Amino acid sequence: MIDGPFFVLVVVAIVGTGLMAGVFCAFSTFVMRGLATLPPAQGAAAMNAINAAAVRPAFMAVFTGSAVLSAMIAVVTFVVWPDEGKLALLLGSALYLLGSFGLTIVANVPRNARLARMPPGAPEAAVYWTAYVREWTWWNHVRAAASAAATLVYVLALA
Repeated sequence: MIDGPFFVLVVVAIVGTGLMAGVFCAFSTFVMRGLATLPPAQGAAAMNAINAAAVRPAFMAVFTGSAVLSAMIAVVTFVVWPDEGKLALLLGSALYLLGSFGLTIVANVPRNARLARMPPGAPEAAVYWTAYVREWTWWNHVRAAASAAATLVYVLALA
């Protein structure tokens, strides 16, 4: 059975990955749908404002903190943890590190950066906005599923 400080580490990771699953789920289910109904210039401006507001301590602590915890869980599991729960802990870490944190870096952030470089009222921004919403939301669905799966697998590791 997982206990002591490692138990606390996994429980905190469960809370963090679960919170991130909720954030990503909210964006996938209603935030992006709402923004998509706005005229492109307004939608792009609102998304740029959301992206700027996201890079603040409250969100970043949960987002990057969950990645740090997932990495710590993977390292501890590889180095000192016996076979009990090992596969679930490693799978949970991989799901969050690759499917949520890593995917954010390679799929969502570049799209955010490209959107931010375009003046919201420019014709190319209006054209890009439609593709942005579709692509960004698709990758966000994957992040939501990966974060939720990481949470579930971490919980199962404690069972």
